[in-house]
Amino acid sequence: MRLGIFLPNWIGDVAMATPAIRALRKHFADGQLTAIMRPYVAEALGGNPWFDAEILYDKKSSAAAELHWPAVQRKLRDAKFDAVVLLTNSLRTGWMAYRSGAPQRIGAVGNLRTPLLTTRIYPAKHRRRSLTLPPVSGYLQVAYAVGAPPESPTLELFTTSADEQAADAVWRRLNLPAGHRVAVLNTGGAFGAAKDWPAANFTQLALRLAREQNLHVLLNCGPAERQAVRNIVAEARDERITSLADEESLPIGLTKAVIRRSRLLVTTDSGPRFFGVAFGVPTISLFGPTSVEATRTGALHDVGISLGLACQPCMARTCPLNHHRCMRDLSVDRVWSAVAAALSSSNLTVRQNAA
Repeated sequence: MRLGIFLPNWIGDVAMATPAIRALRKHFADGQLTAIMRPYVAEALGGNPWFDAEILYDKKSSAAAELHWPAVQRKLRDAKFDAVVLLTNSLRTGWMAYRSGAPQRIGAVGNLRTPLLTTRIYPAKHRRRSLTLPPVSGYLQVAYAVGAPPESPTLELFTTSADEQAADAVWRRLNLPAGHRVAVLNTGGAFGAAKDWPAANFTQLALRLAREQNLHVLLNCGPAERQAVRNIVAEARDERITSLADEESLPIGLTKAVIRRSRLLVTTDSGPRFFGVAFGVPTISLFGPTSVEATRTGALHDVGISLGLACQPCMARTCPLNHHRCMRDLSVDRVWSAVAAALSSSNLTVRQNAA
């Protein structure tokens, strides 16, 4: 069996799809599984044992020619898939699956792509009303339609030796103690400003972690967030509070390795949140415009905090009411209560899934 699997585009979504990927790998133990995905998704899945090959694509005009449709279509056809599974919902990937020439195309209906599918997964219903499943369950539903047996919903990610070596270098440069004495704060995300918690709040939280829990605090960041976390560190003025802002490179693999070895993660509702969940790290996620329920993973160490305002969730990238109360009014004390509870119950066992 030659099976192609179209993977979700968002890092959090692909992490939530890992139970379905694992189920498909077990079901087709002797088959060849090819991941079809964006390049940054490949970084998030680095070190995984599930795929035998990969086909990368990127529709952006600035991407290399080999990532554009003409080259990608040739690769899809040359792979001679017996079947293609879509863990995506877009018309675009439905069309790509159809043009691959695979005789079987399995995926969820909707977004005008239903005629392109040979095996169609319809929404679960209760009393004739369609149900919105948590993403983990939705992805597993697709795997089950292929014939995969029941699978645990536990998220799972991995790091590579290079990822761990990069994290080791950070620990040396910043003179950090063992991971169980380091808390990671992730302040940003690609979604937009509406997900941001005030920088002053992150500063106060970092100081409480250092002073009340005697933990070192490492602020994670992406390339666009370097100055923001530098400002938090400067405002805190505590040698136990530092950041990744001055790292020459900030690959996704480094973020995974840093979070994997940490005691605690406090984060906005963004991709790194799911690294914490997948590695078994107590994870406190701060929700503003997005929904706790819509991305619930079911993991006991995954704690979402939301004020539950009448305007939540709006799913807007900037506050449509221009007050941003969903994040601005989320107090440090409220977050600290969840942090203290997580620290008191956290298991200090060394994290798994490192190369």
